[in-house]
Amino acid sequence: MIRSELLQILAKHSPELRGEEIERVVDVFFDEIGRRLAEGGRVELRGFGAFSTRERDARKGRNPRTGETVEVPAKRVPYFKPGKEMRQRLNP
Repeated sequence: MIRSELLQILAKHSPELRGEEIERVVDVFFDEIGRRLAEGGRVELRGFGAFSTRERDARKGRNPRTGETVEVPAKRVPYFKPGKEMRQRLNP
């Protein structure tokens, strides 16, 4: 599913809202998840799952074009853990 499909589904289920209002709700929703993760926090949506970040250590990587070894710095990456209800939906 892409963003535009999500907006169409939400518009179908909420005919009392204008398209701009639905788009704003979706923007705020994703912006807040991103903001919380950037602060090092966690976002939990009961029945769906939890978004958090994980630390990756610095490592040596390889440039695939040249084969040259390069240093890859330590970083935080987003992580999603599905909730129990989501796992049951996927694996009935």
